[in-house]
Amino acid sequence: MKQDRREFLKKSLKVTTIAGAAVAATSLAGASKTASEVDDNGVVIGKSNKKEVLYKKTQSWEQYYKVAY
Repeated sequence: MKQDRREFLKKSLKVTTIAGAAVAATSLAGASKTASEVDDNGVVIGKSNKKEVLYKKTQSWEQYYKVAY
């Protein structure tokens, strides 16, 4: 009984280690493809076609700016 349990734990540990190494390797490979270039200031410059929205004029923001200023 104990021998079977030990063998199962050994095999599952090996499988988990191999699977973890495979996941780590694929995530590192995917991460290197996403970052294009690094600027002098450490800012990553990419080729994204998405428009960056920093501010959207809403009623809540108008109230905030009236109180803040």
